[in-house]
Amino acid sequence: MPGNALPDKLFFKIGEVAQIVGVRAHVLRYWESEFASLRPLKTRGSHRVYRRRDVELAVLLRRLLHEEGLTIAGAKRRLRDLGRGAVSMPTDATDTPREEASSALAVARDNDARAELVAMRAELYGLLSALDTVVQVEGDPVEQPVTEVSADGRSRSGGAGIVDRSGR
Repeated sequence: MPGNALPDKLFFKIGEVAQIVGVRAHVLRYWESEFASLRPLKTRGSHRVYRRRDVELAVLLRRLLHEEGLTIAGAKRRLRDLGRGAVSMPTDATDTPREEASSALAVARDNDARAELVAMRAELYGLLSALDTVVQVEGDPVEQPVTEVSADGRSRSGGAGIVDRSGR
């Protein structure tokens, strides 16, 4: 029995999709071979990663094939009539599923890298504030580069300067 609500996630593993759709994993793999619009991304280890639109399409395919009793050809016609993406291989070389998947995977990697960099930046700001709280010998100014932090959290170096941390 397919699940009613689609979890609020960007990517799904094949087992999760199979459970949501209400079919076994081998059925999803077969549908991938029959419906060109159902093209999950693949990781470096060749694991399938389904996007939200792939899961929605799989739910629609299950309804067409299992509940309405259409054949594969009938489901392809219905999808074409509904305008739910290409059911045959695209003719434009720039829009092939492999290139689209490669592009989407690159975007996912970029998002992961960006999230990791944001976390590193937060950790570095924490370290910087911890270093700022270190008590200096009174009257002994500390020479360090002057750094300004803009509203968006980016820093701009402004050369070396003397900072008196003694509180005077």
